[in-house]
Amino acid sequence: MYAFRKPFTAGTFDGQEFAGLDLKTVLVLSQLCGYMLSKFIGIKVIAEMPKGRRAIAMIGLMAFAELALVGFAFLPPRAKVIMMFLNGLPLGMVFGLVLSYLEGRRQTEALAAGLCASFIVSSGVVKSVGSWLVVDQGFTEYQMPYITGLLFLPPTLLFVWLLQQTPEPDQEDRLLRSERTSMNGSQRWAFFQAYMPGLSVLMLVYVVLTVIRTIRDDFGVEIWQALGVNEKPAVFAKSETVVAIVATVVNALAICIVGNVRALAASVVLMCGGFVVVACAAILQWSGSLPPFPFMVACGIGLYLPYVAFHTTVFERLIAASPRPGNLGFLMYLADSIGYLGYAAVVTLKIFAPPGDALFGLFRSGILVSSIFSVFALIFAVRYFRRVLTAGEQQMPMAIPEASS
Repeated sequence: MYAFRKPFTAGTFDGQEFAGLDLKTVLVLSQLCGYMLSKFIGIKVIAEMPKGRRAIAMIGLMAFAELALVGFAFLPPRAKVIMMFLNGLPLGMVFGLVLSYLEGRRQTEALAAGLCASFIVSSGVVKSVGSWLVVDQGFTEYQMPYITGLLFLPPTLLFVWLLQQTPEPDQEDRLLRSERTSMNGSQRWAFFQAYMPGLSVLMLVYVVLTVIRTIRDDFGVEIWQALGVNEKPAVFAKSETVVAIVATVVNALAICIVGNVRALAASVVLMCGGFVVVACAAILQWSGSLPPFPFMVACGIGLYLPYVAFHTTVFERLIAASPRPGNLGFLMYLADSIGYLGYAAVVTLKIFAPPGDALFGLFRSGILVSSIFSVFALIFAVRYFRRVLTAGEQQMPMAIPEASS
């Protein structure tokens, strides 16, 4: 999917403007608007998608995105901005379709952690391919995105076919994690109403997390410069690899916890630990006790631990512990749609961002306040879900612990 979404960002589009703004900034915003809208549409589409239509839906969505890239290559400038919106519009739903193959299994956390790790790898790979097409093969920056898509089309078809061959969750999976079903509108509303206080708090934490994580990622250069580091050696990229490995491996270990309420509570404790790491890093850096590199790594690990936990464990175990019918796509897209509103606000802020030092002060204060707020919010959420879900989990069949052993 990233081969149809990210390659154009490898282009610089130097000296080109649209409506008085930098062209690349406009293209990024246009695609983001389409992608964000896709998340809202996905609340319904992903939650209601029948199992038999997942593969054809994925292929159709990516084919639509590829056609938009063809239009981006050959249509006039104004239309190119529209094409990037149309490119992002279908792609936001691909993640949910892939996730639907992984949920409801004893191994879901490990599989979803691998999927999260692929975000980092995929973005770099397709950008490298895009740069190679422009620098070494002579394609223009407008042609490069759809050529990249064509190159990745055969493996896309192969791997979608392989996903479709994935065995369904077995009987033990269904006992331990509950059977996942499509959800109509009334079922989605009933599920949200049943757990509204806890879900609302989790969604708010997810928005806060998305915003501060995005500021760290998108304003990384400015933050490094404010810390007094102006060069960009490869060690900075290695720091993100360390962050990804720690966050995904630690979250994947949740497969070792059998009880769903217990796993949900353990995951929330882990998330609180991540925010505590971030808060301590901010305080130590403020006092001058923490050098730039450890500060950025600590912030990365502290932010990605809860971010990956949302994708791997929190919603997965909530659905597994609930007696109500549900699927992971509904909750994940409900959170993502709201989170991407925050993301869009950050991208817009980038246009009007203050100078590096002022931005860094805002970032440091923001992560400290957000971390403290998130810890208290998560404590409320875990207490709430332990109370409302424990009774339901105690009513599960007595054979479940024996099956797991």
